[in-house]
Amino acid sequence: EKALDHIKNGININIANQKGNTALHIAALAGQEKVVAELINYGANVNAQSQKGFSPLYMAAQENHLEVVKYLLEHGANQSLPTEDGFTPLAVALQQGHENVVALLINYGTKGKVRLPALHIAARNDDTRTAAVLLQNDPNPDVLSKTGFTPLHIAAHYENLSVAQLLLNRGANVNFTPKNGITPLHIASRRGNVIMVRLLLDRGAQIDAKTKDELTPLHCAARNGHVRVVEILLDQGAPIQAKTKNGLSPIHMAAQGDHMDCVRQLLQYNAEIDDITLDHLTPLHVAAHCGHHRMAKVLLDKGAKANARALNGFTPLHIACKKNHMRSMDLLLKHSASLEAVTESGLTPLHVAAFMGHLNIVKSLLQRGASPNNLRDTQQSNPKGTDDQTPLHCAARMGHKELVKLLLEHKANPDSATTAGHTPLHIAAREGHAQTTRILLDGNAQQTKMTKKGFTPLHVACKYGKVDVAELLLERGANPNAAGKVIHQDKHLISQYSSANIRSCISLGYTPLHQAAQQGHTDIVTLLLKHGALPNEITTVNTDVRFSNLTVCYLWQNGTSPLGIAKRLGYISVIDVLKLVTEESVSMKHRMSFPETVDEILDVSEDEGITNISFILSRPYSPAIPRIPCVSPETVMLDQHTPVPLPKEYDEDSLIPSSPATETSDNVSPVASPIHTGFLVSFMVDARGGSMRGSRHNGLRVIIPPRTCAAPTRITCRLVKPQKLSTPPPLVEGEGLASRIISLGPSSMQFLGPVIVEIPHFASLSRGDRELVVLRSENGSVWKEHRNRYGDDVLETILNGMDEDLESQEELEKKRIRRIISTDFPLYFAVVSRIQQESDLIGPEGGQLTSKLVPQVQAIFPDTAVTKRVRLGLQAQPIPDELLTRQLGNQATFSPVVTVEPRRRKFHRPIGLRIPLPPSWRESPRNAGEGDTTSLRLLCSVIGGTAPAQWEDITGTTKLMYSHNCANFTTNVSARFWLADCPRTAEAVTFANLLYRELMSVPYMAKFVVFAKMNDAREGRLRCYCMTDDKIDKTLELHENFSEVARSRDIEVMEGMPLHLECSGNLVPVRKATQQPRSFSFQAFRDNRLPVSVKVRDANKEATGFLSFLRKSTKYEDTQHVLCNLNITMPPCVKVPSLFISSVISNTCTCSHELSLKY
Repeated sequence: EKALDHIKNGININIANQKGNTALHIAALAGQEKVVAELINYGANVNAQSQKGFSPLYMAAQENHLEVVKYLLEHGANQSLPTEDGFTPLAVALQQGHENVVALLINYGTKGKVRLPALHIAARNDDTRTAAVLLQNDPNPDVLSKTGFTPLHIAAHYENLSVAQLLLNRGANVNFTPKNGITPLHIASRRGNVIMVRLLLDRGAQIDAKTKDELTPLHCAARNGHVRVVEILLDQGAPIQAKTKNGLSPIHMAAQGDHMDCVRQLLQYNAEIDDITLDHLTPLHVAAHCGHHRMAKVLLDKGAKANARALNGFTPLHIACKKNHMRSMDLLLKHSASLEAVTESGLTPLHVAAFMGHLNIVKSLLQRGASPNNLRDTQQSNPKGTDDQTPLHCAARMGHKELVKLLLEHKANPDSATTAGHTPLHIAAREGHAQTTRILLDGNAQQTKMTKKGFTPLHVACKYGKVDVAELLLERGANPNAAGKVIHQDKHLISQYSSANIRSCISLGYTPLHQAAQQGHTDIVTLLLKHGALPNEITTVNTDVRFSNLTVCYLWQNGTSPLGIAKRLGYISVIDVLKLVTEESVSMKHRMSFPETVDEILDVSEDEGITNISFILSRPYSPAIPRIPCVSPETVMLDQHTPVPLPKEYDEDSLIPSSPATETSDNVSPVASPIHTGFLVSFMVDARGGSMRGSRHNGLRVIIPPRTCAAPTRITCRLVKPQKLSTPPPLVEGEGLASRIISLGPSSMQFLGPVIVEIPHFASLSRGDRELVVLRSENGSVWKEHRNRYGDDVLETILNGMDEDLESQEELEKKRIRRIISTDFPLYFAVVSRIQQESDLIGPEGGQLTSKLVPQVQAIFPDTAVTKRVRLGLQAQPIPDELLTRQLGNQATFSPVVTVEPRRRKFHRPIGLRIPLPPSWRESPRNAGEGDTTSLRLLCSVIGGTAPAQWEDITGTTKLMYSHNCANFTTNVSARFWLADCPRTAEAVTFANLLYRELMSVPYMAKFVVFAKMNDAREGRLRCYCMTDDKIDKTLELHENFSEVARSRDIEVMEGMPLHLECSGNLVPVRKATQQPRSFSFQAFRDNRLPVSVKVRDANKEATGFLSFLRKSTKYEDTQHVLCNLNITMPPCVKVPSLFISSVISNTCTCSHELSLKY
């Protein structure tokens, strides 16, 4: 305090005593950090030297005052200033053995690079003197960095031979293997350091050591083109045919890197030139994929097979055509590569090039004799038949306009039809490619061509809502009243009636207007009416034809107009358009063709923010008396009557058609058996059953097999956000909803047999430690686990003869779809992601549970531990190595987290638990000891339910027994247990809490989507989203004229993970006062939006940039975990007139009611 008073009174703080020491020297020598800070604050010379050349930094380093040294360095202290004897601060710290100060001084000399331990830095700098001093104080030469590497790894990387020899002489392990399996020899081989490789081999380095991905040193040398290292390794007996996890051999790696000399060297040592990977890829495939034509020539000259087939049937020529490598393609063709080779799916190289849109490749293939009318023949792999697609079909499907034009110029048949009867014009219409459609029409493609089901291209465009294509077809003369041939396939009907009646049934079908009404495309309906479509056209048959199915009779005898279809499916916007032009005749008979059994309020909306339209219904009614709900303003109340019973001569089988329509049809008439269509919120189903796919959510499907529905019923299916429920599913730590909650109706409905519901989910299960479970709630307040009683082996029986494709569990897992089988509908289903759990019913006789994920984890329940049969569960959650390293480095290691569920349950007798020991304890077993004398700690959390875990150390109160690398103990209560090997025992709980928070984050698959808009020529705005099941076409962005400029693949992100955005290229982020920092946290099924303002750096260059989404900001971490990289190009600046904006706002206000009905 006196010193501070002197400073404040204005004394000269740089005055020196007789030896030349200033006040800063004295404070630094004494380690007075606060005084040092104040002196520097008031202008003390941080680099002042005494008469003998001592600086304040030198004195602080000599006395091991670490914080003072750090403060001086941060404020400009020069560590290169020597004393009169030539000693620097680093030299005196080394002499005194102050390792922390040495590390700090060395680190400050690395100009902000990755922080490493002192011995690693000495190895990097090839500083043998420093390394020798450090090894004197700590003789362990294999000390690990945070990334798990030893100093010898560092010396091998930087090719520092002197330090490497010193480390090896001091006992460094030449084959030390970190968790990734990379040895010093791998690193030296990768760097191409011949002398280092020889040194390591001479000291006993294992030449066939493999990394985590099973790479050998020879792989590393070959991949980087180090011929001399390859030769040395081969001379020393390196395995020349060693394979990685993917089956890559060294010759594959050399081919990938375009290292021709390495390939020649490997071939000289008898490497297999046509060696194959797990996918049967040869080195020539790899060279073709990478576009290395010179490498391909070397391989072909040495005898590589030009027509070698991969597992999927792709030849090198297919791959070169797919990747648009012209020179590689030319070379392969010169070496007799086959133009007619087909893949397992029947594709020729021309098909592949046409699909990818590579114009020059297609042109070259055609010039060399490839046929533009080759069929895509899948007969070899699919014995059921062929697909018969031509290259023109492929080009039309992808909308490659120039390619379509080129193929037509080379006499491609524009009317070539697939097995299902689809021409290229049908395909282009389905995909909505208006320009491609125009080119095909200009090439004399016929609009009257029909598919096998009898539908024209106009039908297809109407079905899929492609307005531009439909308008073009109509302008070119398409008939808006063309009737598709809907062929009734009921054999028992066909056999009963005359040929005239059958022809009548076949000849009349859906018009394009029927099709548009069925799909709810209001704009298509309007367009067709404008071009003369007849709104009163109905599908009818002769009234003297008798039908065995009453519903069929009602529909066909009374006719199905477009308006009738729209009303039945609930497309209110379509109804509003059609009712103005349709002549309606309401009768008792007509109304009875649309029975309804809705017993709950029907909410037409799925998402919040959209007005809900509810239909108020009366109380439940007797099934014998039909009730007519208020489905539209035109509905009239009818007198009650009793339904007509079925005639006795019709048995139950007569209600089910023998040959139901398949999903491959363009459209299925509502009178054909089981219905296959799409739905928004609800659909009708009767005894015929039906398969319905959600229109908004890809993968959502409800299958009602035939004869499982007792009466015609309206099925409702909605996805609900959990926050809209009064009592959402109770989720414990580590659990999360994998999708929105699915609401089904009628609630509590019992079916006559099992029905199937398939729900898309967004949980990440790639690590193999998580599983999906289904919860159900009958009333919205109590939830319990739903257990499927039916396996995949009985699915065909469940379908009851229904022609419906059900994928295997493996296929569903790839597509992230969960299948639920149930005989009734609860109010809600919820799909939950959790750590794998084994459960069983345990009774008084006892039992045991063993974890499948970690087989060493076991719970043993003795006799009478429980007095009645209860379901108990065992959960073991492994600790990922990268998570432990990232959070704690090498400060502690942990066993899996073991949980006995339900928690907080007391047992009448102690149960036995077995948990594997932490890795560091297994690798270096020590004296166990007891209490605080051992670094092995047993942690426990008895908190149950949804409350967060509270860890406590119970090592002193629980006796551990050791056997087979496991710890065994007993407990009277179910809880979470965890073993930790932590030398700093007092911090075991702190470390556990830090690690546990990260461990409990639920992984999801999400995608990054970027919208952009330019305000003027230089400034623009970005809206970045991290989406799970959000709609890509964000309403707000569309109204504000934003354009989608980038979209990523599905990427694993963790719940609550902070996401940081970095922007580079010609775009510079601009921080505005009203905007948050460039970071946001991911929350599943929520609106994760990040607005960013950007400025174009150079107006003379294109407004392009590079976006990186990171786990942490570059401000805090040197090494980054990049989640996603996206290239973006800003859209052109479009000025919207103020008059237009005001009209949009007014239209939005007036049309909100219609939007709520439609969506």
